[in-house]
Amino acid sequence: MKKSYSLIWCTILALTLIATGCKKKVKPVSERIAKAWTAESVKHGPTVVYTRGGSTNAVPAYSAFRLTLNDASGTKTVSYTEFDGSTFSGTWELDGDSKLILKDLTPQPTGSGGTIEFTITSLDDVRLILTRLKTSPKTGGTINEYTLSNP
Repeated sequence: MKKSYSLIWCTILALTLIATGCKKKVKPVSERIAKAWTAESVKHGPTVVYTRGGSTNAVPAYSAFRLTLNDASGTKTVSYTEFDGSTFSGTWELDGDSKLILKDLTPQPTGSGGTIEFTITSLDDVRLILTRLKTSPKTGGTINEYTLSNP
């Protein structure tokens, strides 16, 4: 009787170890976000102003929008190109897993003081949804939502 209990416990232990060892490990947000992102769709407030491939985009210049986040040996650099073609360089950091901060941007984007903050609404391997935390003077004082993709 004792042998059968030992066999059952060993089998349960082996199955548990196999099940937990086979789970896919998710990389941290800082690794998954460090890519070049382009605009798939953009909202100014509740209004969709750009959809990639759309023929009636209110702001077709978002086709040039690019957010490139690099993390080379712990040095996190950003290149940020807005819809009007203005490009800014600086550094980036995460506040937890839900806030992206672009800082020390040069030249300073209008009204930003050199810092732009976003809430990370969603992130997977090929799509990132960001919501700007403060209004954008370039878009008429709206809170903007960016659905970005890679590639």
